[in-house]
Amino acid sequence: MEFNPGIILATVVNFLILFFGLKYFFFEKVKLIVEARENEIANKLDSADEELEKARTLAINNERELQRAREEGKAITERHKKKAEKVYDEIVEEAKSEANLIIERAKVEIEREKEKAEYALKKEAIDLALDLSRKVIEKNIDEEKNRQLIDEFISEVGN
Repeated sequence: MEFNPGIILATVVNFLILFFGLKYFFFEKVKLIVEARENEIANKLDSADEELEKARTLAINNERELQRAREEGKAITERHKKKAEKVYDEIVEEAKSEANLIIERAKVEIEREKEKAEYALKKEAIDLALDLSRKVIEKNIDEEKNRQLIDEFISEVGN
């Protein structure tokens, strides 16, 4: 390999001319474009950070709203459950009242039927006593014995 100082000097001079020419015509413009791009990227990063912070805030607010909605739903459910229990208790109480009323009516009806039966039994006893009286009169028993027989018969049938 040969070392030629003229070619090295020409290369260095060409390099310097090219370098200063590029510096004069292009470096400033490239520097401005790079700075503009850096500023744009920095602005986008700041904007992204702001958006990220907004998203976090919205997520926290949404979580709070969701929790509040859950609590409100739970409260509404509890209120409706209490209302349902109250209605159930009222229905049960009303049914008990109706049952007691029906029982009381049945007792009254039973008492009436019992009185009717007693009345019918007494009436039949009286009719039997009258029949007995007629038979006694037909046999010509005296009036004192007749009354005594009727009283005995009524007392036996009445008990």
